[in-house]
Amino acid sequence: MTVVSKTVMEEGKAAKLAGMPDSENPYPAGSQNSADWLEGYTFDEAEQNVDRPGSDG
Repeated sequence: MTVVSKTVMEEGKAAKLAGMPDSENPYPAGSQNSADWLEGYTFDEAEQNVDRPGSDG
């Protein structure tokens, strides 16, 4: 994911650290700012890679 606004990403990170739910994202769904905010909000979560199947080996 490409972050366009580090400021907006930091807002999302601060919201997560403050214990706010991700529904507090102040940006319109589907917008770049919303994506950047969520990128900050999920900074401490393991990245979910959905384009590669997991291996059972």
